[in-house]
Amino acid sequence: MKEVRIFSLVFAVLLSSQVATADEVILNPIKDNTLFENATGALSNGAGAYLFAGNTNGGATRRGLLVFDVAGNIPAGSVINSVSLTLNMSKTIAGAQTVELRRVLTDWGEGTSDAEGNAGNEGSGAASTAGDASWLHTFFDSATWAAPGGDFAAAASASLEVGGLGSYTWESTPELVTDVQAWYENQESNFGWILLGNEAGNGTAKRFDSRGNGDASLHPQLQIEYMKMTAVEGQTWGQVKREAK
Repeated sequence: MKEVRIFSLVFAVLLSSQVATADEVILNPIKDNTLFENATGALSNGAGAYLFAGNTNGGATRRGLLVFDVAGNIPAGSVINSVSLTLNMSKTIAGAQTVELRRVLTDWGEGTSDAEGNAGNEGSGAASTAGDASWLHTFFDSATWAAPGGDFAAAASASLEVGGLGSYTWESTPELVTDVQAWYENQESNFGWILLGNEAGNGTAKRFDSRGNGDASLHPQLQIEYMKMTAVEGQTWGQVKREAK
């Protein structure tokens, strides 16, 4: 109870002398790619129009990657309130499938590979180019994941049932907020999320439009709502809140 009273007092003093400004920003990815299951890491789609998550009819796994520039678009002294991610799903042969967002633990690349010529689908990928993320590589072909298929958190930050064609939004969760707050405070740790579909069976893949899609209105969008607090004797609101705990 003592800690609660101390926090309440700090909060009341802060509000009586400072102005809290609520705002939001909508971001497009600064890079995205797909990991195509392949024994040699020879496939990628860095410049392609689509991302994939799930398994093909033949049982080969696809995992999408995407990163947003959080720290460069939110002012100093801010606290993240909510986070939501919207993707447009443009092709599938599967019914409703769960697609998870998991925090990526290692930096990765977006090269110039482009599977556009793959019958307009891109589902088989293209030859990996320098700097591409692939099933084996963080950056083709000079650096590798600790484990094939990517390095990512054991638990999902958010999950959503994705059914027919259309727009889907992973609504804010405490885990998504924690991810984005951490990336805001430490830009060097921002490796984005990986999209994991249903990998338990065949023919479960979902195709999402990427930042390379020709229709900008279909690009992935990250909506962040945040609170900007003015400094209190050199401290940000985040510092005051942490010290009051």
